[in-house]
Amino acid sequence: MTQKEITRETYLPPRTVRYALDRLKKKGILEERFYFKDARQSLYGLRNSLVENTKGVVFHV
Repeated sequence: MTQKEITRETYLPPRTVRYALDRLKKKGILEERFYFKDARQSLYGLRNSLVENTKGVVFHV
Protein backbone atom coordinates (compact mmCIF):
# COMPACT_ATOMS: atom_id res chain seq x y z
CA MET A 1 0.00 0.00 0.00
CA THR A 2 1.10 3.56 -0.53
CA GLN A 3 1.17 6.12 2.26
CA LYS A 4 -1.81 7.82 0.64
CA GLU A 5 -3.80 4.56 0.62
CA ILE A 6 -2.97 3.88 4.27
CA THR A 7 -4.06 7.41 5.19
CA ARG A 8 -7.33 6.98 3.33
CA GLU A 9 -8.08 3.53 4.83
CA THR A 10 -7.23 4.42 8.43
CA TYR A 11 -8.53 8.02 8.53
CA LEU A 12 -5.26 9.01 10.22
CA PRO A 13 -3.51 12.27 9.39
CA PRO A 14 -0.70 11.95 6.80
CA ARG A 15 1.88 13.10 9.33
CA THR A 16 0.89 10.32 11.76
CA VAL A 17 1.07 7.69 9.02
CA ARG A 18 4.46 8.99 7.84
CA TYR A 19 5.81 8.84 11.41
CA ALA A 20 4.47 5.31 11.98
CA LEU A 21 5.87 4.05 8.66
CA ASP A 22 9.28 5.49 9.49
CA ARG A 23 9.32 3.81 12.92
CA LEU A 24 8.19 0.45 11.52
CA LYS A 25 10.88 0.63 8.79
CA LYS A 26 13.57 1.37 11.38
CA LYS A 27 12.45 -1.62 13.48
CA GLY A 28 12.67 -3.87 10.41
CA ILE A 29 8.96 -4.66 10.28
CA LEU A 30 8.15 -2.91 7.01
CA GLU A 31 9.99 -2.65 3.77
CA GLU A 32 9.68 0.16 1.26
CA ARG A 33 9.55 -0.63 -2.44
CA PHE A 34 9.53 1.35 -5.66
CA TYR A 35 6.03 2.08 -6.99
CA PHE A 36 6.18 1.77 -10.79
CA LYS A 37 2.79 3.43 -11.39
CA ASP A 38 3.89 6.65 -9.66
CA ALA A 39 7.58 7.17 -8.92
CA ARG A 40 6.73 9.94 -6.44
CA GLN A 41 5.24 7.36 -4.08
CA SER A 42 6.53 4.22 -2.39
CA LEU A 43 4.87 0.92 -1.62
CA TYR A 44 5.00 -0.36 1.94
CA GLY A 45 4.54 -3.94 3.07
CA LEU A 46 5.60 -6.47 5.67
CA ARG A 47 9.10 -7.84 5.29
CA ASN A 48 9.06 -11.26 3.61
CA SER A 49 10.66 -12.90 6.65
CA LEU A 50 7.75 -11.74 8.82
CA VAL A 51 5.19 -13.03 6.36
CA GLU A 52 6.89 -16.44 6.31
CA ASN A 53 6.97 -16.59 10.13
CA THR A 54 3.23 -15.91 10.44
CA LYS A 55 1.95 -18.51 7.98
CA GLY A 56 -0.66 -20.66 9.67
CA VAL A 57 -1.13 -18.19 12.53
CA VAL A 58 -4.72 -17.08 13.08
CA PHE A 59 -5.26 -13.54 14.32
CA HIS A 60 -8.46 -12.70 16.16
CA VAL A 61 -9.65 -9.12 16.00
